[in-house]
Amino acid sequence: MALRIYNSLTNEIEDFVPLQEGKVSMYVCGPTVYNKIHIGNARPVVFFDIVKRYLTYLGYEVTYASNITDVDDKIIDSALKNNQDEILYAHHFADIFLKNVKELGCELPDHVPYATNYMDQMISFIQKLIDEGYAYAVDGDVYFRVSKLAEYGALSKQKLDQLDTGVRIDVDTKKENPGDFALWKKTEIGIKWDSPFGAGRPGWHTECVCMIEDIFKQPIDIHGGGFDLRFPHHENEIAQYRAVHNEDLSKYFMHVGRLGINGEKMSKSLGNTIIVDDLGDKALPYRLFISMQNYRHQVNFTDELFESYVKDYEKIKRAYLQACFTLDLNNIVIDQKEESIINEFVNHMNDDFNTPNVYTLILQLVKDINVLIRSKDYNGLAVKFNTLKEILDVFGIEFNYSKLTASDREVYALWQEARNNKDFEKADVYRNELIERGILWFYIMASH
Repeated sequence: MALRIYNSLTNEIEDFVPLQEGKVSMYVCGPTVYNKIHIGNARPVVFFDIVKRYLTYLGYEVTYASNITDVDDKIIDSALKNNQDEILYAHHFADIFLKNVKELGCELPDHVPYATNYMDQMISFIQKLIDEGYAYAVDGDVYFRVSKLAEYGALSKQKLDQLDTGVRIDVDTKKENPGDFALWKKTEIGIKWDSPFGAGRPGWHTECVCMIEDIFKQPIDIHGGGFDLRFPHHENEIAQYRAVHNEDLSKYFMHVGRLGINGEKMSKSLGNTIIVDDLGDKALPYRLFISMQNYRHQVNFTDELFESYVKDYEKIKRAYLQACFTLDLNNIVIDQKEESIINEFVNHMNDDFNTPNVYTLILQLVKDINVLIRSKDYNGLAVKFNTLKEILDVFGIEFNYSKLTASDREVYALWQEARNNKDFEKADVYRNELIERGILWFYIMASH
């Protein structure tokens, strides 16, 4: 079964066929860094990290870019309220975001472009739109003329007279059409750049188009982000790119569903967010939780649901590390995997990333591993462990295991001998030493 994904552009599940054989280009809209990200913001970060890992697993050469918006009205307003330089303020939160990305077990994208480094490209791009009649300048502001592009609304499936659906359109007497969107904003407050249209800063919708154009030099295979970016942000990106290049910006669009909390929308303005920075040692269990949801569905986060995944994470970790220890202790080295389970895993992933079904496979493998450890079927254990590890690697769920040293083995043998001789005083001494060496995880199951 070939990889099939839901394409938001066509609203259909389609075979994934990249524009260039063997290679995949993917761009995902990143954060506007005026504050720390919450766990809802982190959902696309985790999902598209898995998408890249899985495409790489399938043998594709993947180039992945995800931007950081470091100039925006929210950033400027927040920085001014805190009496801070806007760029330094934004980059402070960008650094925290990149730290959070790593804490969530994600690899950094191949390209992490900052909007302020692309100002010349954006000004030049806007000028092209004006020259071609797709944009117009009024008193230092520049707007995109949506009425000139017949394809406008292709992603959101809205007609021009319906464009107030899902987005607030401000009354602006400068605009020719209420649906026209800003490409350049004249400003007297905060950071600004000189341009042929006047001093100001770019509109949000132009940033990603210019970064994609500069990094990839051509249309891309996958453009991703949260569901709320479908309109107006991605719609407006498509419009600008088509106006300049007369072709689609991306072959496939993938959108991740919202994460609610206790039945409500998670929002900084509502004050009901959970900050990624506050997850602490639950950051990787959160990765497990969000990885195993259907990516297109809205998910309701509750403490009870999350804690069930925290417990599952600990079960997986315990079985994984105990298997590592048992195989290491008994010098078992087998490369074989259970191909039927691997094939089932691939079929689920190829079905538009059906990770809930993959989760069922993972939990069953954990049960099987625990049984095999107790029964001392070490060859069978190695096969099941290799199978589990291959699947977990695709999901970026990794557990560090340090192989036993000769000294570790000696202490372990002495501990076992003391236990067998019922010399509990010595056994406690050796057990405590094993605990200090970090082997407490393993001995209970391995000794049975």
